[in-house]
Amino acid sequence: MYPLFRPDELQLTPFMFFTGKGGVGKTSSASALAIYLANQGKQVLIVSTDPASNLQDVFETDLTNEIQSIPNVEGLFACNLDPEEAARAYRDKIVGPFKGKLPENVIMSMEEQLSGACTVEIAAFDEFTNLLANPLVKDKYDHIIFDTAPTGHTLRLLQLPTAWTDFLNESSHGASCLGPLSGLSEKKELYATTVDTLSDKEKTTLILVARPDINSLLEAERAAQELFQIGMVQQILLVNGVLQRFTQGDRISEAFYRKQKHALSRMPAGLVDLPIFEIALMPFSLTGIESLSNLFNEQEAALQTDSYSAPVSLPPFHDLIDDLQQRNIKVVFTMGKGGVGKTTIASAIAVALSEKGHQVHLTTTDPAAHLTTYFRDDQNYSNLTISRIDPRVEVDKYRNDVLSKVSSDLDEDAIAYIKEDLESPCTEEIAIFQAFAEVVGRSKKEIVVIDTAPTGHTLLLLDAAHSYHKELERSTGEISENVKELLPRLRNQNETEIVITTLPEATPVLEAERLQKDLKRAGIVPHWWVINQSLYAANTIDPILSGRARAERNWIEKVRNELSEQMAVIPWVEMEQQGIKQIKQLLEK
Repeated sequence: MYPLFRPDELQLTPFMFFTGKGGVGKTSSASALAIYLANQGKQVLIVSTDPASNLQDVFETDLTNEIQSIPNVEGLFACNLDPEEAARAYRDKIVGPFKGKLPENVIMSMEEQLSGACTVEIAAFDEFTNLLANPLVKDKYDHIIFDTAPTGHTLRLLQLPTAWTDFLNESSHGASCLGPLSGLSEKKELYATTVDTLSDKEKTTLILVARPDINSLLEAERAAQELFQIGMVQQILLVNGVLQRFTQGDRISEAFYRKQKHALSRMPAGLVDLPIFEIALMPFSLTGIESLSNLFNEQEAALQTDSYSAPVSLPPFHDLIDDLQQRNIKVVFTMGKGGVGKTTIASAIAVALSEKGHQVHLTTTDPAAHLTTYFRDDQNYSNLTISRIDPRVEVDKYRNDVLSKVSSDLDEDAIAYIKEDLESPCTEEIAIFQAFAEVVGRSKKEIVVIDTAPTGHTLLLLDAAHSYHKELERSTGEISENVKELLPRLRNQNETEIVITTLPEATPVLEAERLQKDLKRAGIVPHWWVINQSLYAANTIDPILSGRARAERNWIEKVRNELSEQMAVIPWVEMEQQGIKQIKQLLEK
């Protein structure tokens, strides 16, 4: 439907930013482009600022924040900037001078303000700014490729025109993430230069990476529009992993091909005017120099692999349902990165438990999920009720609460700061927290199944000096019993189960592993993993899909042997998950 991505046919800018949701293949496609350009005689630096980066796995070599050459690829250099480590160093730099001089509760408050996603974003921006603005670095390379672009929110914050520090020293009115900006005043001119570079279409290209899946494409559209609005106007879209042809008579192959083409035929309006290219689905894992070198050269080749049938020993999904019922679990979360099927798995759990005679309430806090659409023809289904916590509604309520309390005390400039800050992702975390706690409170009378729980970071914040309690108390003046009870209930393994949901691929598994570590640090222990949409568990003779199935095996075994106490594997199936009949089809598989 779209032309294949051929770097030699494009005018590539010196700086290129690859962005996209976890699991879409931005690291592998960025790495493949870096190798291609180096093999053309260019001097190339590839930099990851992604907290979930697997750049070192892709290149099969250890990487740090120091630039180093990649073995066996002349002219290619890489570094892996760890934004979490950068955020820790950034916090120490800001808070350190005040330790021993200010009261402990003030120090704790400062550390809490610098513990969120915004600090990580800004610390990452600080790291790659040092590369963009350092002439000793940028003049050495023909191309610098960044794996993960800054978000529009980060860039908007860095464009604020007035002095941050004076305001922050005076403000204590509930702003959720301006704190991370408090140490940046001395770099304001440097950051302004960097933002100008990002906005220069002769210097910088934003490369949006998506899968041939409608939700992935919609996410790319949101990113494209957000970043276009703040000046990143040179954009292209790469649709990664497109099956170029199907095998006649192979039901899985035909369905896989049909599903992808259907998604591409519904390309979101905000993307249709961009240059759009496909990267072919390959029958091998894109790890290692040899595989990455072949990506652009062999896209049209019908690479032959042996057909493959999965063993029969993979544990089925109903094992999870039986375990939840036997243990009398009252609260079930599905957790995982976007696009892995959390909503589908949550719906399947809710339907299965309701069919066993339990009263079940199914809800989501995922802004991209529409449970009412899933069940639009089944509103009177026995024993099952559904709802949605709308982040926009909750955020609007929170913003109005904060602004109503400060509007009489601050001037227009100060209020403008707070309004900008209230556009941040941190605000959404805080805003939905109380609504989320109220829904969990329903489990005293019924089983509650929740699609998209608070992140491990959110829960750690809750555990660290009750920061969310303080935030809620400051904005609303009160804390409900459900909020106070939430963390102890999440830690109660006799009441709550966390179901980690993933795909049998590198990035989703590695990110789920990090999520599980965060949860365990907060005292919450997941017992179950669900591996969704597995070609390894399906029957296909298609040469490309059989190769993909082989590549999945290592990740399934990693989950089974290293990460999960118990797991279930769901085969790849084609269906639009929009009703209980379709959910039952999944349960039968």
